[in-house]
Amino acid sequence: MSKLKLIIRREFIAKVRNKTFLVMTILSPLLVVGMGALIGYLGKLNQENVRVIAYLDESSLFQDQDFEDTESVKYLDFSEDDYEVAKTKVDISDYYGLLYIPKKDSINDIASNVEFYSKKSPNIIVINSLENKVEERLRHVRMTQLGIDIDKLNESKVNANIKLLDFEGGKSSKLINSMKIGVGMSAGYMIMMFIIIYGAMVMRSVIEEKTSRIVEVIISSVKPFQLMMGKIIGTALAGLLQFTIWGILLLIISAVLSSIFGVDTLDMQVVNVPSDQAEVMKSMAKSDAQLVFEELKNLPIATMFFSFLIYFIGGYLLYSSIYAAIGAAVDNETDTQQFMLPVIIPLMLGVYIGFASVISDPHGPISTIFSMIPFTSPIVMLMRIPFGVPWWEIAISLLLLIGTFLLIVWFAAKIYRVGILMYGKKPSYKELYKWLKY
Repeated sequence: MSKLKLIIRREFIAKVRNKTFLVMTILSPLLVVGMGALIGYLGKLNQENVRVIAYLDESSLFQDQDFEDTESVKYLDFSEDDYEVAKTKVDISDYYGLLYIPKKDSINDIASNVEFYSKKSPNIIVINSLENKVEERLRHVRMTQLGIDIDKLNESKVNANIKLLDFEGGKSSKLINSMKIGVGMSAGYMIMMFIIIYGAMVMRSVIEEKTSRIVEVIISSVKPFQLMMGKIIGTALAGLLQFTIWGILLLIISAVLSSIFGVDTLDMQVVNVPSDQAEVMKSMAKSDAQLVFEELKNLPIATMFFSFLIYFIGGYLLYSSIYAAIGAAVDNETDTQQFMLPVIIPLMLGVYIGFASVISDPHGPISTIFSMIPFTSPIVMLMRIPFGVPWWEIAISLLLLIGTFLLIVWFAAKIYRVGILMYGKKPSYKELYKWLKY
């Protein structure tokens, strides 16, 4: 045990004192914040870019109010011009494009022959907006032709807002499901990134010591299993320290930015919404925020926290032991590519199942099955837990994860024991199987 502690301490100090580790620990939060600020700035620039769109209405069915200017789009009426003249004007100008509405005998013919001319491929959002405007006006004209009273039709519209309650009368909010999805996805994605980053770090550490022949000296004093576990645990501790520092720095940066550039999102003006409707929307948003806050109290916080720790540690130990075995089996990082695909596929599958199945049906058979499979359970189960998972499912999943981890460590130790002293030969899967029998 004392030798294992020495190896863990050696690996931890070696990682923490590395210049790359120190630089990335400080720079990574700054890069994340800077990237977010850049994306926000570019998005703001994109919104400030005003597009000028000309329209030529030969049908005479459209009115000026059908093409009202917005903050990002300005409309110009070219209906007095000839078709070819309008095209020429737009072509030689800096206008975004020309919307042409022909004159036809029927509404259906008009709808199917509307054209948009532009010098470059138009933005799909802009095209969808124009299609909605055309459809709305033509629908209005069609209803008038059919003798439908549009005012009465508008008055007959009713908006239903279903309230969410449990059988004890407690209120809930539709926003809480989005928050549960966000929490689950963040936890699963964090585990996947930790496994990939620090598992690969374990593998590279094994390869470096093997190629430099330092391992031959080390292996004379400690058992291969102790060396492997020492590397895995030491690297994990360094990674947890780095994650903790990142979290603290991000909180500090967020607090500083909020105090300097803080904006109350509930007090922001809603674009193109009348003031009375905006006040109603703000009131509803505040009401929903209160419900979400109350609902957050009912989340299984303790279960989520402890489950995250257990799955975080279990998932890392499971995969990092495989990474250590791969590092021991090869002489350089290039040779690891043939073994990496079987390791990455379960992680990617877990993320895919989380996005495709857990979000739509967290208690469905697919979500439940993959939350039990040890190679995907650290990601899928963490995405399910915010929605409420029976304790016995979590217990079975953890037992399978721990059992598989012990089995994988046993296999990995056999490969590590033989491969750590093998040089100059690129092993195959068949040879790895033989090593397991030694």
